[in-house]
Amino acid sequence: MALVMGVDSSTQSCKVVITDASTGAVVREGRAPHPDGTAVDPAAWWDALQSAITAAGGLDDVGAWAIGGQQHGMVALDAEGRVIRDALLWNDTRSAGAAADLTREFGADELARRTGLVPVASFTITKLRWLHDAEPENAARVAAVALPHDWLTWRLRGFGPRGDSPRGPVLEELITDRSDASGTGYWDPVTGGYDRGLLAAALGHDAVLPRVLGPEEWVEDEAGRRVGGGAGDNAGAALGLGAGPGDVVVSIGTSGTVFAVSDERTVDPTGTVAGFADCTGRFLPLVATLNAARVLDAVGRLLAVDHAELSRLALTAEPGAGGLTLVPYFEGERTPNLPDATASLTGMTLASTTRENLARAAVEGMLSGLAAGLEALRGLGVPLERALLVGGGAQSEAVRTIAPLVLGLPVEVPEPGEYVALGAARQAASVLAA
Repeated sequence: MALVMGVDSSTQSCKVVITDASTGAVVREGRAPHPDGTAVDPAAWWDALQSAITAAGGLDDVGAWAIGGQQHGMVALDAEGRVIRDALLWNDTRSAGAAADLTREFGADELARRTGLVPVASFTITKLRWLHDAEPENAARVAAVALPHDWLTWRLRGFGPRGDSPRGPVLEELITDRSDASGTGYWDPVTGGYDRGLLAAALGHDAVLPRVLGPEEWVEDEAGRRVGGGAGDNAGAALGLGAGPGDVVVSIGTSGTVFAVSDERTVDPTGTVAGFADCTGRFLPLVATLNAARVLDAVGRLLAVDHAELSRLALTAEPGAGGLTLVPYFEGERTPNLPDATASLTGMTLASTTRENLARAAVEGMLSGLAAGLEALRGLGVPLERALLVGGGAQSEAVRTIAPLVLGLPVEVPEPGEYVALGAARQAASVLAA
């Protein structure tokens, strides 16, 4: 039995699965935590990766591997392969001003045409501009820029700072994939190459960037094992779920994401839909919302019930919750872009204001926010035929029952699983067979 390894290096933790390359069945697995914070020393990810691999039984019998992980984070390296400063993660918002500056300088239409994205604070290009403006001495030292999964792949292949790695600081051996490159803000999905002008406008000079591997391209680690290009977390999840054209993945976690597999590139100058690529050669247009499962948390606390009872109450009420409507912008909102908005409850009458209707309004309101993401995708011509409901919120019976009514699509709820790591393992199996 040939074995492969898939990794999910997420914001919170590192998950490793060792699977049967032929069947995809999980043979063994391991995990290790990551530190909290929006700026993290990448050494913590490296330590967690090694711990998780050890917990999963090691790499000795593995034939190929690939790493998926959190997108957008800025790992800045000097000429000796050393990390210059803590990596700014996707959820570090100090670069919001830099995003606005870049949009003013180039124009939203032009940036969307060149990269598929309109900059927001999460994207790598804005973090490089922030570095240039706030820490010019550090910016001047940058010889290479990597994303979290690029850097971990480089390290696990044996590269790194001189004296701390067997193969040394060969920056040209950094690799990535289309999906993660598409979230930087300086990669062109039409040519498949980097937009060096945008990189220089952000950082102040050119730098080494990871080589972008195709879907079945591979390199080798120090032991001769095949290594895939990896994936950004959403693209890895799509691959792990087996999503294809016509599928839309609706992920209900702390925040919400709605992303579809598409054969065609999307361009949205409003910035609502990010025009990401996937890791199979297709595209992965994505909409993010700030308010998802926490909407249910908030209303559950108000009603002093757990999630099971909230679900039971919601299913007791009629569709439409008797006219009670919750606009769930508890933390502002990204889609639509209303950062200062607050939640509101309307349609309150003596008849409609019941515990059951409030529970139903919470579920319908949360799903309506995600449905707006589906409408944004439809507006760009993305075909949507089936919704795959994942994340912690998908475990609610009320969410599963009400979702088809609100989303307007057939809904399937896959078994809970480490789909990013499983997607990376599927990629590893593909390069092993190539």
